Amino acid sequence: MKAGLFVKQVLGALIFFSLIFISAGRLDYWPGWWYTIIGVAMLVVSMTILKPDTDLLLERSKPGAGAKSFDKVILGLSFLATLAMFIVAGLDTGRYYWSPAAGPLLFPIGTVLTVAGQILFLVAQKQNRFFSSVVRIQTERGHQVCDTGLYSFVRHPAYMGTFIQSLGFPLMFGSLWASIPVLAQIVLLLVRTKLEDKTLQAELPGYREYASRTSYRLVPYIW
Repeated sequence: MKAGLFVKQVLGALIFFSLIFISAGRLDYWPGWWYTIIGVAMLVVSMTILKPDTDLLLERSKPGAGAKSFDKVILGLSFLATLAMFIVAGLDTGRYYWSPAAGPLLFPIGTVLTVAGQILFLVAQKQNRFFSSVVRIQTERGHQVCDTGLYSFVRHPAYMGTFIQSLGFPLMFGSLWASIPVLAQIVLLLVRTKLEDKTLQAELPGYREYASRTSYRLVPYIW
């Protein structure tokens, strides 16, 4: 991984993690530290065991032309929803304690969902060399359908990972109020999945046939 890409990822992670503690108003906020540890561990995994090739890293860092206009809107709204998740969780269970005390099983369940979802995302990224950060047809890179590995079970396994880790977030923090921006994030994810799938079926050669073989977009046997 080039130094610039590494620095960009680390700085982005630090900004998001710091929001949790700023919102909580204290550093001795253990759900925030636990989430940060998981995030750092996943960052290390993404740079070592599940490191994508250099061309994909460059594409994800600076996508080429042709990103769909709907995706720019969805990504902007998703960014705001993610900010709200972190801020609300910190304000809730770190400072003002709006939510009732969480049951003892919620934290471990939230941890498992968060870790599983993030690993699923990274594996999907590793398996698909056209895994761009935006919805676009990568003609200049010889864009082809990925139909092996996780992609033989669902057409958008990375989004499935994002869906799973989103469910785990409010459970890990014990924040009922954080469920509101999480729900917004999930709705945006479902909309993006449907629009991206429609785009790929219309514009990427071979994708329509792949969709007929792999029936489910996001969750096996459901959708």
